[in-house]
Amino acid sequence: MEKSERKIILAVTGASGSVYALKLLDFLRKIKDPPAETAVIFSDNGKEIWKYENGRDYEAFPPEKEYDSRDFHAPFASGSSDYDTMIICPASMGILGRIASGSSDDLIARAADVMLKEKRKLIVVPRETPYNLVHVRNMETILLAGGIVCPASPSFYSRPGNIDDLVMTVVERIVSLAGFDAPLHRWMKNG
Repeated sequence: MEKSERKIILAVTGASGSVYALKLLDFLRKIKDPPAETAVIFSDNGKEIWKYENGRDYEAFPPEKEYDSRDFHAPFASGSSDYDTMIICPASMGILGRIASGSSDDLIARAADVMLKEKRKLIVVPRETPYNLVHVRNMETILLAGGIVCPASPSFYSRPGNIDDLVMTVVERIVSLAGFDAPLHRWMKNG
């Protein structure tokens, strides 16, 4: 496998849907040109939800490195770092609200703030339904600041045969938005 120079951040919050993050990490580990480094951050509740929904603890595989959500000494807490993309998957409405208000009370919100201020790629994957007006306005603020909002809304044109296939429709969209070269289902292209 070739090695890219890309460094990315994956934040997993306490919203239901940690299977999206699990499958995203699995997918990134197997692509032709994986990230040189993947920083993984869990919110306090995110790690508990991960274990409950996935039936196991998170285990980092190189080049992944886990950071504590209170570690403001992490390299990507500064705009001088060379991390180019941050994905928050799943993104709770709480973290969207903190990002939209500029409140950097933990490493996830601080890293997101850095991505926005440095004009780097921030992809938030909310997993909530229905949305209320506060949620929509927070998403609007993130969009206006340069972020990407990619709701965890599966597609069906790939004819998913099981839950994993359905989850992968969202994961593939995230990977595409992040700019990785990987085989993906496209409308009317994959049968």
